[in-house]
Order: sequence, then C-alpha cells, then structure tokens
Amino acid sequence: MSQPRKPRYRTSNWKQYNASLKARGSLTVWLDKGMCWFATASGKRGRSRKFSDAAIQFCLTLKNLFGLALRQTTGLAESVLHLCGLAWPVPDFSTLCRRQLDLNVQVPYTRSQAGLHLLVDSTGIKFLGEGEWKCKK
Repeated sequence: MSQPRKPRYRTSNWKQYNASLKARGSLTVWLDKGMCWFATASGKRGRSRKFSDAAIQFCLTLKNLFGLALRQTTGLAESVLHLCGLAWPVPDFSTLCRRQLDLNVQVPYTRSQAGLHLLVDSTGIKFLGEGEWKCKK
C-alpha cells in the first residue's frame, strides 16, 4: 500500500518567507571588550605566555563548535575578532595545540532553586525562568 501524499502548502508572503529563511542562518557572537585577552606575567623564569587561558578557551570553543582544524580555527577567530571591531592578535595553531593539553576549563556553577532555560532560535536569544516557556506555548 502506498504512503499518503504529504500536503503541499502554497506560500503567499514571499518577502516574510525569505526573511525567515535568511534569519535561520544568522550567527550572534558576544565578546566582552573587558576580557583579559593577554596573559599576565607569571613571575617565573623564562618566557611568559602571551595569551590568557580565556583567549585559548575562546579559540578552542570555536574549534569544537564548528568541527574545525586548528589552522582553520585561527582564521575563524581572526574573522570574528575583526567583525567585532577588536584588533587583538590570535594565537597560532601551534600555540593552541600546546595549550589545549594543559588547559583547565573552569565552568562556573551556581545552584539555584529555579532553573534557567536558554532558548536560541532565529528570532534571537531569550532567557526564561523554569516553566515559562510551557505557559507561552
């Protein structure tokens, strides 16, 4: 027995439809300009590190998020910083390779009674408390 045919919907508002398809491909990256991009002096003998752990973690997050190689990651990080209007240098791929081995990622965790849901879609970022998205359905 054959499958029933899928319904075919006619698009009447092409301008809105094209805008919604375009919005699906939008990307928002938020960087704090007060972020410590360069490492502070360690006070030890030898050459000190040029980039902070936050800078390395930013680049490695881009690497894992988009599934890139390290050389591609440096190019993407340069482009993102350029689009943000920041003239910060980007660590090269060998620095990223060395530093990813001993990088301690600290994810802050605060326990709260009410959960926080982060909804990201093509219309923007929305922060809602626990259960609010259920009420708005």
